[in-house]
Amino acid sequence: MRIAVLSGKGGTGKTFVSVNLAVTAKNAIYIDCDVEEPNGRLFLKPEVSVTEEVYTKLPQVLEEKCIGCRKCVDSCRFNAMGFIKNSPLVFPEVCHSCGACSLLCPTGAIYELKRPIGIVERGRNKGVQVITGILNIGEASGIPVIQNALDTKITEKSIMIIDCPPGSACSVMESVQTADYCLLVVEATIFGFHNFKMVYELVSLLQKPCGVVINKGDYTYYPLINFCKENNITILCCIPYQEKLAQIGANGEVASEKDDETRMIFSTLLDKIRMEVRE
Repeated sequence: MRIAVLSGKGGTGKTFVSVNLAVTAKNAIYIDCDVEEPNGRLFLKPEVSVTEEVYTKLPQVLEEKCIGCRKCVDSCRFNAMGFIKNSPLVFPEVCHSCGACSLLCPTGAIYELKRPIGIVERGRNKGVQVITGILNIGEASGIPVIQNALDTKITEKSIMIIDCPPGSACSVMESVQTADYCLLVVEATIFGFHNFKMVYELVSLLQKPCGVVINKGDYTYYPLINFCKENNITILCCIPYQEKLAQIGANGEVASEKDDETRMIFSTLLDKIRMEVRE
């Protein structure tokens, strides 16, 4: 079973929920797809056994073969190529490595070189296999790193927790593609509710079953409750704000290992998710 944990914005508690679910599940696989700022490893503290570099392909131009037909430039949907002084110019920061330019070049003037854009770390601790995607600073797209991290075998009885990037951009869509169930973490505030609706729209478009965890829910926020009722979204649990949980998190520890009440919350949450997936 693959569970994708999403949130409409940063700071909602997505990693808090993901890490505690992984530890509660035991022998789970935790994948941190928030490659721009991966922080699940700070709590799980894996002993890294494998580090794999991730590459993308960057087009290069052989000027002596170029005839100036502009097919490469005109075919690029990402505006990653320009035509200056009768020669194509590649903008690496914008290139999506789709390969169209080299494919369409009639003279073979364009070839591709591998360019490192990040790494994937694989390790284990607390009975959890921890896979962390890390994007190099300054890179525009982390999708190749996410794809590499998600390329992990899973057995029928295993549980994979996918800690997605915040928001609803392309990287989130890539992280959710293989998920069996989406867990939407939301704050009971006007801003949290606004961003939650965008994430819900994404999982609805992808036709993924989903449920809601309200984090830091100290009071009933009726617009959120009513929206979930109107759209038949299951509210799986509400985790109140507690100073002890904030202290445990600040110490880089996993709350379900330190607090019996939190352990029970996540054990019950995992059981509810299993029931939702079976249905």
